[in-house]
Amino acid sequence: MSDTSQTPQFKPPGAAQDALLRRLIDVVAMPGSRIPPQDRSMAGDILLDMLLHTTDRERTLCASRLAVCRDAPRRVLRYLAQCSFAVARPLLEESDAFDACDLVEIIQNSTPEHRFAIARRRNLCVSVTACIAQVGEPHVVRELIANRNAPLAETTVDRLVAMSRDEASYCAMLVERVELRSSHAMAMFWWADSPTRRKILTRQAADRTEMINVCRDVFEMAAAEGWADPIARKALQLIERRQRNRGAIAKSPYDSLEGAVSAAATRGMDAELAQEIGYLAGIKPVTAAKIMSDMGGEGLAILCKATGLKRDYLRQMWTALRRPLELAPGEPNPVFTNVAETYEVLSVAKAQTTLRYWNWSLSSAYSPGALRQTHEMGEPANEEGSYSASQRTARLVFGN
Repeated sequence: MSDTSQTPQFKPPGAAQDALLRRLIDVVAMPGSRIPPQDRSMAGDILLDMLLHTTDRERTLCASRLAVCRDAPRRVLRYLAQCSFAVARPLLEESDAFDACDLVEIIQNSTPEHRFAIARRRNLCVSVTACIAQVGEPHVVRELIANRNAPLAETTVDRLVAMSRDEASYCAMLVERVELRSSHAMAMFWWADSPTRRKILTRQAADRTEMINVCRDVFEMAAAEGWADPIARKALQLIERRQRNRGAIAKSPYDSLEGAVSAAATRGMDAELAQEIGYLAGIKPVTAAKIMSDMGGEGLAILCKATGLKRDYLRQMWTALRRPLELAPGEPNPVFTNVAETYEVLSVAKAQTTLRYWNWSLSSAYSPGALRQTHEMGEPANEEGSYSASQRTARLVFGN
């Protein structure tokens, strides 16, 4: 004898059950002017108990009726929205009755189809979009980012930018979002494609004019103190107008930054020359190494434009790194063509801001505190590690 005790057996509803279900749906769907809330609540409890023992045909009928009813009992709506997608679809697509908590519950207890439909809804709130991003299904996240009626909290953008390292399709979509901040964009630059990089550089880079004007006298104070305060020195390095390092030029075996680049073009770039060019350009070795190892090459255009190197020195830098200017005689290398165009379209001020931001943030990964917390804990150890834009960018670019 077969054992059927473990699988519920739904019998086709009789006429009385079918009629009662429809009457209860009519009751809970009534406008507030026609039914007291207590009556609606009781009818909803009875209806929900019946729905638990019916088939998807009856549940679909109920969901379709209640999709346009803002006053329907929310417990009934939440249950139906977590049924099979065929049942839940009209509610997820049309119902305005759900609040943020309802949608979060549905997201956490349903299928990718349900979450995709929610990601397309209008007027989502930041807690709902954060929950969708946390689940992290790429096709759902792409729909979420494309939805301009779905606002993103800064912490959600943090998460999405980090996720974009492994899901490149997010980059081009994120750069179009108004919530994207410069710190997000400057980190994402390193793994974005060329068109996205161009948008990041033209839209997100600032010219620092106001900061320079407001802090002009602070530079004099810091200089009078011999730049002894490390906190002020780090902050002012990002704001300062002058890019090249005059002190490094005085100590260099080369007479100028141009001389070092020409030497690299003649004999090829090595670690010593790369470090020297970085010092002369006013950036740390880690920043210079990141720029010169990046195969996209736009960072070289930033370096040259920010330091006042003429376009011919961009060609020399490219040659020094043993990268071809042409793929074949008369056939320009499209990668270098893109780099040269980046050099032309970007202003000196924005190039300087970009280079300074990279230098400020990327070198944070190599500060004693950052190294200690990475090796000992593998995660931020204090407020600086948790909140600092520079350390967050460094962790995104270099990883833990």
